[in-house]
Amino acid sequence: MIVIHALALLALAPGFWSWEAVTSLLVLYWVTACLGVTLGYHRLLSHRSFRVPLWLERFFATCGALSCQHGPIDWVGLHRHHHKHSDTDADHHNSHRGFWWSHMGWMFNAIPAMKDVPRMAGDLTKDPYYRWLNNWFLVLQLPLAGLLFWIGNATGAGGWALVLWGIPLRLVLVYHVTWLVNSATHTWGTVAFESGDASRNNKWVAALTFGEGWHNNHHAFPHSARHGLQAGQIDLTWEHIRLMRALGLATKIRLPVKS
Repeated sequence: MIVIHALALLALAPGFWSWEAVTSLLVLYWVTACLGVTLGYHRLLSHRSFRVPLWLERFFATCGALSCQHGPIDWVGLHRHHHKHSDTDADHHNSHRGFWWSHMGWMFNAIPAMKDVPRMAGDLTKDPYYRWLNNWFLVLQLPLAGLLFWIGNATGAGGWALVLWGIPLRLVLVYHVTWLVNSATHTWGTVAFESGDASRNNKWVAALTFGEGWHNNHHAFPHSARHGLQAGQIDLTWEHIRLMRALGLATKIRLPVKS
């Protein structure tokens, strides 16, 4: 963790800056944070809030694996465990233990919830591709680094510049905006629904995470494909799902039932 943060800081050195490097960061931020973590790991695999063809589901899972936040089985299993025990002593990132703990402190300690992952993500463990991805997700950074290095040299932007911006700097940004959902949106924001935990709606986190910041809405309706439920709550991930629905790729979309 220290090394990846140090490399992210190195990427900000003047000698590595270029518009090509910024572009690589932004594109891969969208691919991994939006398509991978938010849409793929979270709304599709964890909550099954909509369905897509298997080839597309596996593509989104691969994008999620490129975020280096565990493979799909571990990520989904831990997330489902979190929802089952949200903000209780059994929750591995219980926000009542403090901002630092819920943001990243829990990762530096034993995680008892890991023993429940095979049971919590039993549907994914049946898929051989997800089992492979769960074991080898870190290796995916190597071909990506090679591609970025080649593009950087081919465009004159510098191979190492694109590698540093597209991998360590991008990973650190995606790490922290994802972790803000566990910490900031269980600490600051507004409450629209009774959810039985400390979840909040936070517009700033929503802006950084393509709509995940409407977290109180999500905990109240965890299987909803749409998180921005009220006027003015921009949810870009939901717009991606709407586009896929229009293209005939997303079906069985789950939304809150009006009462």
